[in-house]
Amino acid sequence: MTVGEGLGFACMEAESGEAALALLEEQPAHVILTDLIMPNMSGLEFLERVKKMLPRTEVAVMTGHGSVETAVQAMKLGAYDYISKPFTPLEELRLFLRRMAEKIRLVEENQFLRERTNTEMELHGIVGASAKIQDVLRMISRLKDTRTPVLISGESGTGKELVARAIHFRGTFASRPFVAVDCGSLVPTLIESELFGYEKGAFTGAVKTKTGLFQSANGGTVFLDEIGELPLEMQAKLLRVLQEKEVRPVGSNQRIKVDVRIIAATNRDLEAEYRKGAFRKDLYFRLNVVTVHLPSLRERRSDIPMLAHWFLDRYAPGVGIQVTTAAMKALLQYDWPGNVRELENCIERAVALGDCRTIDSGDLPTAMVSPSLASESVGPAPSALTSNDLEDIERATIQRVFEQVKGDKTMAGRMLGISRATLYRKLKRYNIGTRSAVSSVTSTLQ
Repeated sequence: MTVGEGLGFACMEAESGEAALALLEEQPAHVILTDLIMPNMSGLEFLERVKKMLPRTEVAVMTGHGSVETAVQAMKLGAYDYISKPFTPLEELRLFLRRMAEKIRLVEENQFLRERTNTEMELHGIVGASAKIQDVLRMISRLKDTRTPVLISGESGTGKELVARAIHFRGTFASRPFVAVDCGSLVPTLIESELFGYEKGAFTGAVKTKTGLFQSANGGTVFLDEIGELPLEMQAKLLRVLQEKEVRPVGSNQRIKVDVRIIAATNRDLEAEYRKGAFRKDLYFRLNVVTVHLPSLRERRSDIPMLAHWFLDRYAPGVGIQVTTAAMKALLQYDWPGNVRELENCIERAVALGDCRTIDSGDLPTAMVSPSLASESVGPAPSALTSNDLEDIERATIQRVFEQVKGDKTMAGRMLGISRATLYRKLKRYNIGTRSAVSSVTSTLQ
């Protein structure tokens, strides 16, 4: 048992700064206690590298009486505090570590409270209250402050780039570059020069030196969209960059160090691809450290009303356009092969063709509207829905949103795309938010 475990903490140990950094890449820690005097790598160098790798991790330094000035320097570099050796009594160390742990807890709790409003229902255009999309939002929250490679899977149009941008721009590295690369649109003969850059005269037309996209993203994130489209030869070169963390521009003999986080996305089954030799197995496992899967829109139909209102607010802000019963039925029953992107295009088209007050089935593409739906009578708005299916979806969506925003009616109305007055009517109609309903929800959560 280590000293830390004896004090009530789950601990990892490393015999050197280098070993500790390697361990932290695999398993980040909340609190680190390090000596200042270590072989090969000093405590100050270790501190700087840890704060770069894990900005929110608290690092404390242990010091002898003769190195207090160095300890103060460490605090200027971001250390939490220093503690003098030896620890007499040991309770002094326990209290010291508990203070560090409490600071971590308070920071994370405040961060959660600040972000809950923005992340639970909407994040960088990722909108929804369904269980599957909430799982995605929770993954984003966990990954945003790490440098871990992420592979985002999902059909075209599900919002893979939105997830990549949310991971980058919601986290500690938001002020650093984010470079998106559509691997499927790159000309095969120019992929290497686009990614890694080239020297003047490297090939016909190279009239000046050009910085590659990896160098442009140094310190930030490279998003490789549709990674499965890369040719095998280029996959090998990309793997080398990820392993060695350096690039060699076309026409140059020099290698340039790059520090980038890789987020890749694909609509293919890369495991099946590498099994048939179309994708490198070693690159697959290098990229697939953490996978975030985006569900298709037909797997999260309960989010369609919320998404539709969200896009209405985008393309007709402040107008208050309503969706008729027939139109909403059509949206809910359509299979959406183009997913959220297709729904967005559909709403934009409907706004352009509609009468600025309502969207009816006639404003939707013909393929979305069956003859039976098109001939139904027009209802005034979603608040007057008469279909049992629509009522069930609406009730479940409002219930889930209301629970997740802890009964905040203003927030719930905004997320659902309806006015506060309309929300009150719906809450009363579906008996949501009453004392008995809240008690039932509380009991379920407990």
